[in-house]
Amino acid sequence: MNKKLREKIEESVSSVVPITAIVLALTVVLVPMETGTVLLFLTGAVLLILGMGLFQLGAEMAMTPLGEGIGTQLFKVRHLPVTLALCLVMGALITIAEPDLQVLANQVPSLPNATLIWTVALGVGVFLALAAVRILFGIPLRRMLWVLYGLLFLLSLAAPGDFLSVAFDSGGVTTGPMTVPFIMALGVGLSATRSDKNGADDSFGLVAFSSVGPILMVLLLGIFQNPGEASYTTVDIPHLTTTQEVVRAFARELPHYGKEVLSSVAPVLGVFVVFQVLTRRYHRRQLMKMVVGFVYTIVGLVLFLTGVNVGFAPVGALLGQDLVSLSSPWALVPVGMLIGYYIVKAEPAVQLLNHQVEDLTNGAVSRHAMNLCLSVGVSVSVGLAMVRVVTGLHLYWILIPGYLLALVLTRFVPQVFVGIAFDSGGVASGPMTSTFLLPLSIGACAGVGGNVVTDAFGVVALVALAPLIAVQVMGVVYARRLRLAPEDIPETAARPEDDEIVEWEEE
Repeated sequence: MNKKLREKIEESVSSVVPITAIVLALTVVLVPMETGTVLLFLTGAVLLILGMGLFQLGAEMAMTPLGEGIGTQLFKVRHLPVTLALCLVMGALITIAEPDLQVLANQVPSLPNATLIWTVALGVGVFLALAAVRILFGIPLRRMLWVLYGLLFLLSLAAPGDFLSVAFDSGGVTTGPMTVPFIMALGVGLSATRSDKNGADDSFGLVAFSSVGPILMVLLLGIFQNPGEASYTTVDIPHLTTTQEVVRAFARELPHYGKEVLSSVAPVLGVFVVFQVLTRRYHRRQLMKMVVGFVYTIVGLVLFLTGVNVGFAPVGALLGQDLVSLSSPWALVPVGMLIGYYIVKAEPAVQLLNHQVEDLTNGAVSRHAMNLCLSVGVSVSVGLAMVRVVTGLHLYWILIPGYLLALVLTRFVPQVFVGIAFDSGGVASGPMTSTFLLPLSIGACAGVGGNVVTDAFGVVALVALAPLIAVQVMGVVYARRLRLAPEDIPETAARPEDDEIVEWEEE
């Protein structure tokens, strides 16, 4: 097996296995399931692991060089309308193929899949262009975040209440393994158009903008096109008794998801072909590597979506239903917190973030402290999401204070921590959040008779909120240590007055 592919498979295993182990333990202790259902879940988990591994490797081989190539070409062109148009188009096309977004769209009962996907894609494209303007003109990130989130809060007051949760969840699922490598690579090319010393630092922040854009666009969709309440259909898992029946259940859906993936990836492939014909940028060896990367991406995405939609997510929803019906609904809270704790610990991108903060502060803030802070933060966020499922607590009462706290913290932490925090907001809400936590919430909400759209959705948003606060809290700790005992902090560590932004990339 290819070394890089093996590494990606191992990362996928570390993400999926903890959730699988928790589910199997629950089936023994609290929620007994039929053997066929367990086999369906385990087969879905295997396809999820293989699909994630292939997809992430393919995105790294194809999306990153494509983003770098387009960014470099924009540097050569130096034409603002062309730059903005290309950012808008590419941001939208890349987002359409994002697997987490497709999983979310399949679970929103109040909107057609295509409507939600294209709305989110347009939001990413428009705000990627806005992020390009910020980079080209050197507008401070902190100032724009205050403006954008202020606008977001105002729109959330005008939008229908049942749209709020879906809108914020949309922002959390867009920054996945398809979009992040491309967007970060594009930012490097854009920042090169500036000659000042802070140009490279300002390449940071594109991911944060790409998360805000979809929220605003979905809220606008809710204002101008209120679909009203939608009914949620309870999960119907087929009665399967043999391994052959399980295999056939997945085999029947493979062609369907194959067509969906090809239609999603085709526009990106088209851009790649046109870009290569016009620029002749990639030599033969690199070109073949990117073609293989696109093949990995397509095959991985097909396996991923099939595993999620046939086995993993339905069993997650069934587990939520049975958990609230066979035991106390409040048992959902500790189960959710346990899952949240291990979900973030298993995310490779989160571990990369922790190492980066440790290196940035030269050990003043250790990766173990960051890991604990993020794990506890996400665990609490998921617990609050499950409390919402049980009680029907409005998302406003958690999200608004949370984002206000995150924005206030930007005034008291080194600039570098602000950038890392807001770009890492979508990292914690990785594939496991949309593929398992959200179905679990939906199933539990249906089990207690709640409103699925308003009460179940929002778990992705709360998970994405946790790093914004956790990373900046660690920034406050670091700044305090620096003031009280500056001699204990190495000279190369970041200072509160520093404007340096260190880029990090989701693997």
